[in-house]
Amino acid sequence: MAKVSAFAQGRAPWSATGRFGLRGFTLIELMIAVVVVAILAAVAFPAYQSQLRRSRRSDAIQAIAQAQQIQERWRVNNPTYATNDVLTTAWPSGLGLTSTTTGGYYTLSIGANPTSTAYTMTATAVAGTSQASDTGCSTLTVSVSNGAATMKPTSCWSK
Repeated sequence: MAKVSAFAQGRAPWSATGRFGLRGFTLIELMIAVVVVAILAAVAFPAYQSQLRRSRRSDAIQAIAQAQQIQERWRVNNPTYATNDVLTTAWPSGLGLTSTTTGGYYTLSIGANPTSTAYTMTATAVAGTSQASDTGCSTLTVSVSNGAATMKPTSCWSK
């Protein structure tokens, strides 16, 4: 008797009843794949969030740098550095800065009573944003005294 191919019999050779036998994934194989993906996601997602928070710190650093430049320009024509009120009041009576950074993740403030030689500027993470959970770096501070700037916490300012 002649051998009849699977195609001649009206079925594909890879079908469940074909000469190649049963094909496909078992439930166990699928569950193992799901577990592997879940483990990878459990490791990758927190690392991604941490890197995202770290990259958003640049929002605060940029705002502080801009405010420092404006402070120095203000100081050239005035006896003391600008206060919060002056920084956030619209031009021409103030400097026109917003108290929230461009990305909306930090609020900017000047410490009380800036003098003719010193001031402190702080960027604080806005509550309810992911930056608020940026452990150790939710508040970035620059203290300027006699032209020298000190940034704290130092680990948060590194690139």
